[in-house]
Amino acid sequence: MPQTLRLILGDQLNHKHSWFAKTDDSILYVMMEMKQETGYVMHHVQKITAFFLAMREFAGWLEERGHQVLYLKLDDSKNKQSLPENLSGLIDVNEIQKFQYLLPDEYRLDKQLKSFCKDLKIESQAYDTEHFFTQREEMADFFKGKKSFLMETFYRHMRKKHEVLMDGGEPEGGKWNYDQLNRKKLTDPSLLQPPKRFRKNIQDVLDMLEKMEVKHFGEIDPENFAWAISRAEGLKVLNYFCEELLPKFGTFQDAMHTEHAFLFHSRLSFLMNSKLLSPKEVIDKVIEAYHQAKGKIEISQVEGFIRQILGWREFMRGVYWAKMPDYAKLNKLNHRRSLPKWYWSGDTKMNCLRHAISQSLTHAYAHHIQRLMITGNFALLANVHPDEVDEWYLGIYIDAIEWVEITNTRGMSQFADGGIVGTKPYVSSANYIAKMSNYCKGCHYSKSKKVGEKACPFNSLYWNFYDRHRALFENNQRVNMMYRIWDKKPAEERTAILEQAEEYLTDLDKL
Repeated sequence: MPQTLRLILGDQLNHKHSWFAKTDDSILYVMMEMKQETGYVMHHVQKITAFFLAMREFAGWLEERGHQVLYLKLDDSKNKQSLPENLSGLIDVNEIQKFQYLLPDEYRLDKQLKSFCKDLKIESQAYDTEHFFTQREEMADFFKGKKSFLMETFYRHMRKKHEVLMDGGEPEGGKWNYDQLNRKKLTDPSLLQPPKRFRKNIQDVLDMLEKMEVKHFGEIDPENFAWAISRAEGLKVLNYFCEELLPKFGTFQDAMHTEHAFLFHSRLSFLMNSKLLSPKEVIDKVIEAYHQAKGKIEISQVEGFIRQILGWREFMRGVYWAKMPDYAKLNKLNHRRSLPKWYWSGDTKMNCLRHAISQSLTHAYAHHIQRLMITGNFALLANVHPDEVDEWYLGIYIDAIEWVEITNTRGMSQFADGGIVGTKPYVSSANYIAKMSNYCKGCHYSKSKKVGEKACPFNSLYWNFYDRHRALFENNQRVNMMYRIWDKKPAEERTAILEQAEEYLTDLDKL
C-alpha cells in the first residue's frame, strides 16, 4: 500500500522534475480531469482537449517508468469533479499518511490547496515545480522599494544572472534590445513556412465532453488535432522552429497577415505553460542554433525571442505573485461596457477583428500583436470591462493560464492596473494596423476616414479614448504628444470625431 499521495496538476507535466528521478512503491501519483477545471470559465474545445491529451500522455510516461499512477478521467464514476473531494476520498481509501503537491501557478488553486492542507489530519508538503528561472517572490524582491516595475530592467538583470546572450559583463552583440529591428510588415507571403503539425483522432475526448455536458466553444477537427501534446512532439516543434522559423522570427514577430495564422512564431507557449518543455532548454536550443548557424541568423532574431521568455514571461509571473489577489479586481479606467457579441463569433464588418477572432476560434491561437493591438486594442478603446476581457482571453487561447493571461490582459492590454505592467496604454488608430498587416485591404470600413460613412471605428475611438482619459494620461511622457496633436485640431473636427465615436459605442454589436 502506498503511504504518500502526490498530486500533479494539468499544467505540471515536467518530465525533468526531481520527483520522477527514481521510483518508489510507497508513492502514489494522482492526476485528475475535473469539471472544476473545465468550468471556472468557458474554454475553447481545443484547449480542453490539449490539456487532457497531454495529461494522459504524461501519466502513461510515468507508468512506463515504473511509477504508481492513479488517473481519474472526467467520466470516471469515482470522480467527484472537485479537487478537495477527490483528494479526501483517495486519502481515506488508500490510508495515505502523507500528502504532497507541486506549487500551483494559479492563485485560486494555490488558495484551494492551502485551505485543504490546513484541514488535513496528515502531514502535507508543497514543492517547487522546478520549471521557471525565478521563484514566486523573486521579482517583487528585486523591485522592493521601487514605485514601478520595469520589464527592461528586470530582463537585463536576468540576462546577467543566468548568463544568457552575454559576452562577459556586456550583452552579446553590443546591445540589450533589438526591438527596433523587429517591427517589419510582411509583404511577401512566399517567405512563410507551414507550421509543424500533428494528426490525431480525438473523437473519444469530444464524446466524453458531450457525455459530461462540458460547455465549450470554438472549432475542432476530430480526425486531425494538430497541436503537440507530448514532450517528444514538443521537441520536434522546437527543432522545427530553430531550423525553419527562427532566421526570420524577430524581423516579422509583430507582423500580421490574412494568409497565415502562425507566421514565424514558434507555437511553443502551450508546451512551456504545461511544462512539457522548460524555458531554459528552449533558450539553450535557440542559442545553440544561433551559434551553429555561423552568421546565417542575426542576433536580433534570437534576442527578440529570448526577451519574450526570459524577460516577459518571467516578468509577468513575478507581477502575478506580487499583486494577486487584488490584481484581478483592478479597473483603473473604470470601463464598464460589455464585450461585443461578435468576439464569440468573428461576425464583424471590421476585417482586422474578423480575421483575428475567427483565427482564434479556428486554432485557439493568435500571436501577441493580434492579442494586444487588434482584439485587446479594440476592447480598450470600446471601454469594455476588464472582467469580460479577462474571461474571453483565458477561455479562448490554448496557452492561457491565469498567471500569464491576466497580467497581459488586465495589465499590458487593458491598462486596468494603472501602469503596473505597462508605462502607457497600448492603443492605436487604423494607421498602426495598416502599417503592420494587410487587414485593411478590402475592409468594409475606410482606414483613412475618422468620421462619416464607413469611417474606421478605430480612428474615432482612438481619439475618444485619449479625450476621455485626459486627466490620467496628459502628463505621461510616452503619450502626451497625442494631446498636442488633438488640441491642434479645429474644435468642429474634434466634436465630429467624438460624436462619431459615441455613435459607434452606442451599439458595438453592429460594427
